[in-house]
Amino acid sequence: MTPELQARIDNMVNSQKIFVFIKGTKLMPMCGFSNNVVGILNSLGVPFETCDVLEDPDIRQGIKEYSSWPTIPQVYINGEFVGGSDVVIELYQKGELQQMVEVALAS
Repeated sequence: MTPELQARIDNMVNSQKIFVFIKGTKLMPMCGFSNNVVGILNSLGVPFETCDVLEDPDIRQGIKEYSSWPTIPQVYINGEFVGGSDVVIELYQKGELQQMVEVALAS
């Protein structure tokens, strides 16, 4: 990954309390996994921003290297990688995601 791409991704994940790399947009997710994550975050009623990896092949590949996570979506809270769809669903079901989001938004 180039230093420029690294810096672009750093800026994105640190620009918002909750940032998600997805396929599609939060208004129109383009895969079921992205839709699951968007649905969960919407159900929590929290502000979040997204990046459509389908629009930028450099980001689509670079984010996998950045996080050492092979799949998309990827969720970041307070600049920290949380996980993909399966991890977010599990955290949500346990009530842990809600706590993570509350802490992030309070800081």
